[in-house]
Formats: sequence, C-alpha cells, structure tokens
Amino acid sequence: MSPRVTLRTAGRVLRQLRHDPRTVALMLGVPVLLITLLRFVFDARPETFDRVGLMMLGIIPFMTMFLVTSVAMLRERTTGTLERLLTTPMNKLDLLVGYGIAFAVAAAAQSAVTSATAYGLLGLDTGASPLLVGVIAIATAILGMAIGLLTSAFASSEFQAVQFMPLVVMPQTMLCGLITPRDAMADWLRVISDLMPLTYAVEALTDASEHGGATDLMWRDVGIILAAALAALCLGALTLRRRSS
Repeated sequence: MSPRVTLRTAGRVLRQLRHDPRTVALMLGVPVLLITLLRFVFDARPETFDRVGLMMLGIIPFMTMFLVTSVAMLRERTTGTLERLLTTPMNKLDLLVGYGIAFAVAAAAQSAVTSATAYGLLGLDTGASPLLVGVIAIATAILGMAIGLLTSAFASSEFQAVQFMPLVVMPQTMLCGLITPRDAMADWLRVISDLMPLTYAVEALTDASEHGGATDLMWRDVGIILAAALAALCLGALTLRRRSS
C-alpha cells in the first residue's frame, strides 16, 4: 500500500461527496430526521426515548452508511471508473482503504451532527457521555461502510444494492438486542446473534450507559466492530479484479 495513493483516493471520494447534495442529505439529514421522529413517538415516555434513542445512535449510522457506500461503490463499478483505476499500479487495498478513510470522515460528521441533535436539542439523557456514544457510533458507521463496500460486489444495479439492506441489515437489527434482550431469545438465535457485529455495538452502548463511562467490555466490543470492518474491507479487496491496460 502507498499512503500517498490512499490519501489521494480518499480526497477524490470526499470531493465527489461534496458535489452530491442528495448523498450529503442522506448521510446528515436523514439520521437527524429519524432520531427527531423517535423523540416524538415516545413523547409521553421520555425514559423509553433515552433507552431506545441511545441504541439508535449506533444503529442509524450503520444503516445509512451501508446504503450510501454500497450504492457509491456500485456506481464506480458500473460507470467504469473502478475498471480504469485498476489498470493503474494502484493496489486494491489502496482503493478500498481510501474509500474507507473518506467515508470514515463522513461517518464522523454524521455521528457528530446526530449526537449533537439528540443530546442538545431533543433532550436525550443517558448514563454514557456523549463523547463515548459518538466513538461507538463512528465505529458502527465504519462497519456499515465496510459491509456496504463488500456487498456492492454482488449487485449489478443500484436497485439490487438497496435490496441487500433487508438481507444484511434487518437480521442484525432484529437480533442485536434492540427489540428484545438476547438472553430471552431461542438458543440457536442467540448463537447467530453472537456472530453479528451489530450485536456488539448495542452491547457497548448498553455497557457504557450502565457504568457511566468506558469499560473494558466496551472497548472490547469496539475492537470487535472495527475488526469486523477490517475483515469486510479485506474481503472486498478480493472481489476487485486487476485488469491489464
């Protein structure tokens, strides 16, 4: 890998994002809209909003970054941009890590805006500090980005990329412990849940909230999330085929 090439790739992707207002609105505006909607859904039960809203600060970035990056990478594939890049000496990991850095910056901005809205405007009150929640949310957004880059290899159109969302995102959302505690699930579902990285985002947020600060379990869970993201990037590199010029 070449740091110069990787950073150049990240810069190109960030410039593309800056000139795509619909994608920027999806990344920054939709999470704010959803967390605001959730606040008024639980208007009469603020304690429920505090619990569910905290979890959604981790889950919403995962969902939106998965959608944005899967479509963005698919667009690179279908327009021939990716094929042209792979005729150069660029390493495949330079390409994917460059994308990863660019979307990690976008994920940080998204998490900052959403968390600031939840804590500053909507009155979210949690045991965990907003800074720790932001760290977990950014890690989860990076995971969504990495999985989105990977799944884009299996779609031939933007419509198909969107269709992967129920397959990849919804099972994790259902089994991560958000809807019901994992220890209340059937044993075989709990085993599947253990294999899903979003489970560890919910566990990290819950642990940080219960203890009021960072714990070894929380940092372990964040490490698992980032390791899963790295694994997805490496698998994504295997889907890129080097072509001769």
